[in-house]
Amino acid sequence: MAKTKITIPQILETKQNGKKFKMITVYDYPMAGIVDRSAAELILVGDSLGMVIQGHDSTVPVNFEDILYHVKLVRRGAPNTFIVGDMPFLSYQVNRDEAIRHAGILLKAGADCVKMEGGIKIAETVKAVADAGIPVMGHIGLTPQTAAMMGGFKVQGKSAEAAEKLMQDAQAIDNAGVFAMVLECMPSSLCKLITEKIHAATISVGGGPDCNGHNLNAYDLVGIFDKFVPKFVKQYAQMGQQMVDVFDTWCKEIDDGTFPEEKHCFTMKDEDLKRLY
Repeated sequence: MAKTKITIPQILETKQNGKKFKMITVYDYPMAGIVDRSAAELILVGDSLGMVIQGHDSTVPVNFEDILYHVKLVRRGAPNTFIVGDMPFLSYQVNRDEAIRHAGILLKAGADCVKMEGGIKIAETVKAVADAGIPVMGHIGLTPQTAAMMGGFKVQGKSAEAAEKLMQDAQAIDNAGVFAMVLECMPSSLCKLITEKIHAATISVGGGPDCNGHNLNAYDLVGIFDKFVPKFVKQYAQMGQQMVDVFDTWCKEIDDGTFPEEKHCFTMKDEDLKRLY
């Protein structure tokens, strides 16, 4: 029996009932189908595809059309899972009208909400998109689209001043109407405080155990993407090496003549073969 897609009210209820929801980042039809058969309630189609799928060093090169394409793939693969469509760099920063239009296109493509990075500076844009009837998930802390301004992929909010700024960012987008927000690479104690102080549900990506939900990338979880492994990632398998072993075994069987076996081949009637000869 297929699972039932989680709703935004149910996501918000986690702040009261203490149940943790789970979000896995994937980008394609087969991986989405696997998540759809799992207990995870949400899928993030993240602009991290720029690094994991496209091989870039950051998420900045990702275009809106890239996200749109992958949202469509994931929606077909996961009809029973809540889909979060990431808003890539420059799809919402130029003006509010562009933000609303791009967000609306992602919803038409199958996303259940959009995600936007930033705090106080994008609060008015978040409000405009939310007021247009488009659910918005926020994202503060380490924001990959602006990681260059932060000196790279580093933990955010470690000092009192930096933590206060992040608290203000969280409150700003909370007031602007996000229903949830990602807290990435931030001290656990700060994430706990933010979770207690805001109405929106919080999602930990290296934010400790006290957020209302957790998110990790499928390629990290199963050990396929190994260009770098962040501290907050827990790998539950090493499928990348397992896949290499499978490919090497297949190549060896071709070399020694054991592949393909007879059961992998098609046949024709002897009399038809004789006529060809």
